[in-house]
Order: sequence, then C-alpha cells, then structure tokens
Amino acid sequence: MVSTPIDAARDLAEAARTADRGEHVHLLNAYSIALADRHPDLAAEAFVGDGWNLPDGRPVSWVSRLRRDRPALRQIRGPQFMLDVCEQGVAIGVRHYLLGATPSVLEALSDSLQERFPGILIVGADSPPFRTPSDAELAERDARIRSSGADVVWVGLGTPKQDREVVRLARSLPVAAVAVGAAFDYAAGTLREAPGWVRAIGMEWAFRFAVEPRRLWRRYLFGNARFIRAAAVHWSTS
Repeated sequence: MVSTPIDAARDLAEAARTADRGEHVHLLNAYSIALADRHPDLAAEAFVGDGWNLPDGRPVSWVSRLRRDRPALRQIRGPQFMLDVCEQGVAIGVRHYLLGATPSVLEALSDSLQERFPGILIVGADSPPFRTPSDAELAERDARIRSSGADVVWVGLGTPKQDREVVRLARSLPVAAVAVGAAFDYAAGTLREAPGWVRAIGMEWAFRFAVEPRRLWRRYLFGNARFIRAAAVHWSTS
C-alpha cells in the first residue's frame, strides 16, 4: 500500500470503525522482509494477499526510490502510526484493544495514551503468556476481544509471532489487527526512542542495536544482510 503516514492512519481508523470483516495490518521493515525471504511460508501466510502492508523501515523506502517506483513508498513508522491512528480515531469513536507486553507495560501504555489523547476508548488489554497458547486460551482471548467491542487490536508480540497473530485475529474477528512491535514500549515510555535526527537519516536500527545489543545483534547482523540480498535479487528479476 502506498500512502502518506497521516492518510494511512486516517484510512485505518475509518476502515476499522465501519468494516464488518477483519483486516490484518503489517508494518514491514528490513527484518520482516528478511524473515519472509528466509521463510516463504511466512510471506505466503502474512504478507501476500489481502492484508495491509505498510513500509515501516527507512531502508524499504530507500529501495523503492532506487527502483524508481511510481509512486515511491514513503516510510510509515510503526510507533508513530499507532499514535496517529489513536489521534484520528478519537473523533469517530474507534475502540482500541491492547495485546502483548507485560501487565506493567500495558498499564503504562494505557495511561500514556489516555493522557495524550483525551477521550480515547481503550476497551481492553491482555498480556499473553510467552509460551504458545492453547486453542482453548486463544478462543477465550478472542471472546474477550469480541465482547469488548474493539475496532482495532494492537498486537505487540515481536516479529514474526505478531504477524501470524494478526492474520489469525482478522480471520476470527471483525477487527483491524495491527502488528506494531516495539511501539508499546515506546509509547509507554519503557524503552528509549531514537532521537528525531537519528530517525531522519535512517539510523534508528543502529540506535536500537546500541541500546539492546545482546537481544538485537543477530537480528541486525544477519537480518540486514538478508534484506540487502533479497532486495538485490528482486531488483535484478523485476
């Protein structure tokens, strides 16, 4: 999908409020594309078909410009996208459900969103176990979301788990399920966000690596290389 960040946020808020079927939304960055290149089943399940694929990573927009796409993809950064949808949704009564993270992060996130956007409707929150949930647990979770009347379910479970989960939710419930990764921690204030100038030059990944090297070194060392390879192969065959 090609759009400006604000247009994308407005479109999702309106679609979520009025749609009678589920939508799954993915914020694609270099790592998610690298995973899809390595695991074709993930690409087929989550990123190919009727979902919303938004270009989260700055390198994705760079490649689009180098390919001279018309129109070129513009970065729609996941953490800001969540805030934009929350802001756009206040006036039309969008109801939000938070899925992921720890109970303390969810509490801080809910408080932060309500402070930033007076009148926002947060109708539920769920901190799932780190293990794979059983079918019965998934059914109970879906029932809670359905009974809440949620329009948008924000899913922060980490890639690729969250991308598979938003597909499952969209097939089970009439909600817009959005995979947003670290957006929960940023909005809650539990994780430092890269300064604006770092984001502007496309080096947010380096800042995140510096903050969390033990957790992210493999992702950026191998993921970035895989992304460059995938982009080069696709470019040469397109």
